Amino acid sequence: MAANQSLLSSGLGMVGRNKRYIGWFYLLNLTLAEFGVSALRNQLHGILDHSLYSDRMLHGFDAGVYIEMVTRPEYGSSMGTTRPMVYFGLLFFVMTALFLPGVLQGYASTYRLPREDFFRACGRNLWRFIRLMIVAGIVMGAVTGGLFGVRAALLKKAAESTNELLPFSVSMASLVVIFLVMAALRIWFDLAQTDVVLSDQRAVRKSIAAAFRHTWRNLGRLLASYVVTTIVAAIALVVGLWVWMKLVPPASLIGAFLVSQLTLLVLLIPRFWQRGVVVTYYLQNMVQPIAVQPFTPVPLVSDPAPAPAIPSVPPETQAS
Repeated sequence: MAANQSLLSSGLGMVGRNKRYIGWFYLLNLTLAEFGVSALRNQLHGILDHSLYSDRMLHGFDAGVYIEMVTRPEYGSSMGTTRPMVYFGLLFFVMTALFLPGVLQGYASTYRLPREDFFRACGRNLWRFIRLMIVAGIVMGAVTGGLFGVRAALLKKAAESTNELLPFSVSMASLVVIFLVMAALRIWFDLAQTDVVLSDQRAVRKSIAAAFRHTWRNLGRLLASYVVTTIVAAIALVVGLWVWMKLVPPASLIGAFLVSQLTLLVLLIPRFWQRGVVVTYYLQNMVQPIAVQPFTPVPLVSDPAPAPAIPSVPPETQAS
């Protein structure tokens, strides 16, 4: 527990010392989201501004009205609204790969990382991060598909049982196992990203291998830290939704915007907290010690013997 507390407290301390990263990522997310939903907003304005149905959407969300609205001919094709969302979602993915190395470098620094060093770390590790994300996507996709396939087979067998609670129990237990396995994979590749940046590792495969070894050896410690941060994120989400539903009037656009954006901002903290956890672990366990040459004392040199006196007159001259 003390080790977990050390990872969690040290990681949270890194987040507290570098709060500006959370603010910048929030603004980046908000800006790209605004561009992504602009087509949907314009399309909804064209319909609801001239319809009485808008009143039923203003004072609460009516699923029937929304379904009827999107099926009307004047709503148009859904591709016109979903395509910008997909494009700007991919852009946020690329921007995260671009700026995250600077965040990791800033977390590992004992001083406020200068702007030049931040962007230098971002540019140097961009292609490395893209390669890591491609490998992570392949591995996680394959594992996720296999796990959900096993879950479907287990649910099919459980449905044949006479125990009515067995399908529900199997479903919940399988979801917990899937969550833990995916969290372990996330830890693995988070450590690989950290090793790539902080050790300036060009060979991404070496960072993946080193991160796998450390994840396997310290899985309980790292997984417990990630589960705690995930629980904190879940609590923040539940509290934000409760405040939105109970304290914000349906017609209060400003109140809904403020509560939702504050909730999204708070939800960024556990994500950066997890990055602080892996950076702390890296600094404690994965930094290669610097080989120090043993000190060999040099013996003191005594005063040299005086040089023999050279006669001022050559011997031949003296003999004559």
